[in-house]
Amino acid sequence: MFKKVVVGISGGVDSAVSAFLLKENGYKVLGVFMKNWDEFDEMGRCSGEQDLLDAEYTCNKLGIELRQVNYVKEYWNSVFTNFLEDYERGLTPNPDILCNKHIKFDLFHKHALERLGYDAIATGHYAKTNFGPFLENYEESKDVHLLIPKDTFKDQTFFLSGIRRETLRRTMFPLGNYLKSEVKEIAKSCGLERLTQKKESTGICFVGNRDFKEFIKEYIASKPGDFVDIDSNMVVGHHEGIHQWTVGQRCRLKSFRKPYYVAQKDVATNTIYVAYGHEHPSLYSNQIFATNINWLCCENPFDMPNSPPLRCRFRFQHTKPLVDCTIYRKSPNNKTDVIVMLDKPLRAVTPGQYAVFYSDTECLGSARIVEAINDSDHKRVENLKNILENS
Repeated sequence: MFKKVVVGISGGVDSAVSAFLLKENGYKVLGVFMKNWDEFDEMGRCSGEQDLLDAEYTCNKLGIELRQVNYVKEYWNSVFTNFLEDYERGLTPNPDILCNKHIKFDLFHKHALERLGYDAIATGHYAKTNFGPFLENYEESKDVHLLIPKDTFKDQTFFLSGIRRETLRRTMFPLGNYLKSEVKEIAKSCGLERLTQKKESTGICFVGNRDFKEFIKEYIASKPGDFVDIDSNMVVGHHEGIHQWTVGQRCRLKSFRKPYYVAQKDVATNTIYVAYGHEHPSLYSNQIFATNINWLCCENPFDMPNSPPLRCRFRFQHTKPLVDCTIYRKSPNNKTDVIVMLDKPLRAVTPGQYAVFYSDTECLGSARIVEAINDSDHKRVENLKNILENS
């Protein structure tokens, strides 16, 4: 059914092996390199130039055509601008989820299927769907489900949780049944050993190897404020802007030897509330407000006003263990805003990040965290109880 596939070639070993596996399985393969960030727009440099050279090297070795698409403007407007606005509002965004949502699995997906007329796209993500790594189990009448891959350590379903469910129907994940070590062995066997030595990209591309505080200063002006002890309400230090700090981060205050950590940020007063000790209760949350939920598993399970709460599992960082939770709709007429009650409190749940939900091996979807509450904040806990009683 699917014969022509556009594979996103990043210059790394994962997308290269994905392209190789597609060719080995008889598909007509076109490689496309996406340029999402212009390294000449600011002082630092991404590895964009080398990535393109490696993408060309890959396609030459595999005997497939490589084309380029430029999404620099779209990335700036849909990802980077939102990134800056969030930090100015005291949030901690996740640009990788936004990039997948707006660029790779929207613009690129449409480009491949609508403009180029291909049947599907493929990427080097470590993920699976019930349709199989090459859509060999595809059925028009079946729902698609995003699944955890064989390599659970490299699992990237977290970063795919914000994409539209419909795009998964025409997306192949050739690496879903492989471990990273196996992928490297395949690369060596097909003449791509050079890529196995390449350092994996981590962190945010446009930050590069620089200190994040120095990077963000280039775009957001400093706005000095106070560090305030959350228990005593005493000023214990000063900061250059709430955008430079995130919940759970250690603050090395010159006048205090004891370790303080960011507990809350008040944008209105430009105050950062800090807590003494890594395990301070104010750093833990078990109740979360989240908005704009994106369901990958099915139609919205909260479509009906009397829909029951949903039991599933939760994480807000892709490396963190899953925690059991219950999802409630925020109000009877609100289908997109939810309250997440965790069975176990978690440290440094951060507004701006994403609550990603799982059931067994399936990624159900995600919602953006607006607020995280702990039991010691009695006023907010009482407000939450009232919401739940009226939902």
